[in-house]
Amino acid sequence: MLLGLTPSRRLLSHRHCLLQCRSIKSENTARSAALDSVLSAFRSICGEDGVSLGEAVRQQHGKDESVHRCCPPDVVVFPRCVEEVSALAKVCNNHRLPIIPFGTGTGLEGGVSAVTGGVCFSLRNMDQVLDIHQEDFDVTVEPGVTRKALNAYLRDTGLWFPVDPGADASLCGMAATSASGTNAVRYGTMRENVLNLEVVLADGNIIHTAGKGRRPRKTSAGYNLTNLFVGSEGTLGIITKTTLRLYGIPEAMVSAVCSFPSVQAAVDSTVQILQAGVPIARIEFLDDVMIDACNRFSSLSYPVTPTLFLEFHGSERSLEEQVHTAEDITQSNGGSDFQWARDAETRNRLWKARHDAWYAALALRPGCKAYSTDVCVPLSRLPQIIVETKEDLIENRLTGPIAGHVGDGNFHCLMVVDPNDPEEQRGVHLFTERLARRALAMDGTCTGEHGVGLGKRALLCEEMGPMAVQVMQRLKDTLDPKNLMNPGKVLQPREL
Repeated sequence: MLLGLTPSRRLLSHRHCLLQCRSIKSENTARSAALDSVLSAFRSICGEDGVSLGEAVRQQHGKDESVHRCCPPDVVVFPRCVEEVSALAKVCNNHRLPIIPFGTGTGLEGGVSAVTGGVCFSLRNMDQVLDIHQEDFDVTVEPGVTRKALNAYLRDTGLWFPVDPGADASLCGMAATSASGTNAVRYGTMRENVLNLEVVLADGNIIHTAGKGRRPRKTSAGYNLTNLFVGSEGTLGIITKTTLRLYGIPEAMVSAVCSFPSVQAAVDSTVQILQAGVPIARIEFLDDVMIDACNRFSSLSYPVTPTLFLEFHGSERSLEEQVHTAEDITQSNGGSDFQWARDAETRNRLWKARHDAWYAALALRPGCKAYSTDVCVPLSRLPQIIVETKEDLIENRLTGPIAGHVGDGNFHCLMVVDPNDPEEQRGVHLFTERLARRALAMDGTCTGEHGVGLGKRALLCEEMGPMAVQVMQRLKDTLDPKNLMNPGKVLQPREL
């Protein structure tokens, strides 16, 4: 009942309400008709089984491994080839529907969240290794192929792909985030190992960033479009094929573990090993909290002190020289004798323990969530930033085991936080901002390998400067004028 109104005004109000209801009903009917039209188009492209409106499926495709809340898409489509991806993108472009590419959902910065709704393109059905050229050391794969699946495929060729983030991520997803991992110190990141990309743009057009079918080891032809899309996090286009560098499997591999009396001693050894020109394949740092967590989780028994995991690749003769030099350096910094892992089974167990550090950290506080930082600084600043970060964690009583690819200046604090404690969450947020700005103050970056996603957009502006970010925005506007490609990621939403 509309109180306080005269009968005539009450009648007008009733009429206004009826008109509003009819308008809303009309809008809902139009929206429903538009949705039916879009879904019909989607199903005609990739079949009934290739379109899902199920809540569980949408929830699965609205969240990665990050702390960012789930934002499910309105619909999930499952294309089977690049032609279907192109056709679906054209429908989305015509109806101004946001597009969110999805690989395996192993990202750590909220990159798959559908913050404005839209259509998730799940690329798992495109899972073919298309072309391998053993004599040229390259391979082309679709986005559903993961790094482990590729290396299993390559097992009998004498070749392998060494870029190894802890998760079994999709290779096109790794290109989209410019991922790296424990082998980056020797073999580089995805930026150094992608030769060509097939990309579907927002309007459905298909481009090849180095030319269709091209796979030279180097080129001086035109702008570097390949590296424009590597690290773009799905905001410029959908990567539907990537051509990758491969490497010969080393004749010999040997791993070692070495404990140190302090963080400074361990990190100093890392820098000195690299300065000595040792072509080390992996050199990973774990602080005392992290090594204790790994001991418990993976049933190991290493001393609970700052620790380096190392691995050497090469011929039997070259390994002798590498190991001798590295041992001399570590011992000069107070390191223990190397504990060796020579056979493949022991080495794999060692590195599985390192890759399981995320789950080991979570096991320290059951029921909590984890957030992984990933700053990177020049090698000369590495000892200082790790020591200062360790002091920050202790002073603020935060659980944040440190593990890192210290061979290239990149390390992680695996922050374990109670999701039901707002004060603790605020403390972790403030810590991660302090850490990022500490890295920026040391001429580093706020993200070494996870990407910007949702959480680091403001930090990107601080790192790159407003003019550089404006250039990025102009590139985005040119390739995606309707802002349909993974909107809200990397770049801050513009004020209307």
